[in-house]
Amino acid sequence: MSLLEKLTLEDLDEEQRQLAECIGLEAYKNLLRNYAGSPITVRMPKRITIPVRDKEICDKFNGYNYGDLAREYDLSEVSIRRIVSAEIPRIKAAPLPGQTSFFDDDTEI
Repeated sequence: MSLLEKLTLEDLDEEQRQLAECIGLEAYKNLLRNYAGSPITVRMPKRITIPVRDKEICDKFNGYNYGDLAREYDLSEVSIRRIVSAEIPRIKAAPLPGQTSFFDDDTEI
């Protein structure tokens, strides 16, 4: 049995104990095994969730609601336009509500 496996919360200083209590002692030991002595960065939640936010914005985008999305997500309209830029061709190609397409007919030729 290694010394790390024998480690308990009581063996840690206050700062390290708080970290171990936050993530759990086993996860803390795993962190030590993999990253001990290395500088690691724990990103801010707002920064790490940007891809989730951007997907949500794209899902809500209807082709016209730049301002609404900008206000909802506290971003500029320019930022919203950048985020949804890949969605614009798909939105423009979609039929309007109630509009039919020549290609929607299930009739076989």
